[in-house]
Amino acid sequence: MNVHNYFLIGMFLFLTIGCQVSHQEDSQVAVGPGGWLKGNSDEKFDEVAHQLGGFSRTMVEVGYRYSELYWAGQDENWKYAEHQIEHILEAMEDGLKRRPERKPSSTEFMEEVLPKMEELVDQGDKAAFLEGFKTFTASCNQCHNQEGEEFIVIREPQERTSPVRFR
Repeated sequence: MNVHNYFLIGMFLFLTIGCQVSHQEDSQVAVGPGGWLKGNSDEKFDEVAHQLGGFSRTMVEVGYRYSELYWAGQDENWKYAEHQIEHILEAMEDGLKRRPERKPSSTEFMEEVLPKMEELVDQGDKAAFLEGFKTFTASCNQCHNQEGEEFIVIREPQERTSPVRFR
């Protein structure tokens, strides 16, 4: 067999496999454990997007991490506080990808307030951290007001719900 024949066989296999993959992607084959993800490719993507949720799921994570950040500062567990800020930032960035219309109300928080909290954590001064946390909290409420959700009022945590403690 010459090189030309190998090329033709390769192209045939490529096109055959490519068509099969393309057909499978648009098929109605259910996937996932127990076949929960059904429909064509577009319907499956829509369902996955729905499962990721909008900004409310982001706020659940940010709320948890907000509380953990507060207690980390109370304990002077600065590494854990740094960890929480990193994950608040990540959660917000992911949420803003899904809901870019929320970006204008979050700009000050993302570009000024969160970096300021990061500076306070780096300083390791509990009193300064707790004072800065008041501004952090006010910024959360300001954003909620801008979004027309003034009924969501954030206050500094009063009770720990997490088992995480500084050693």
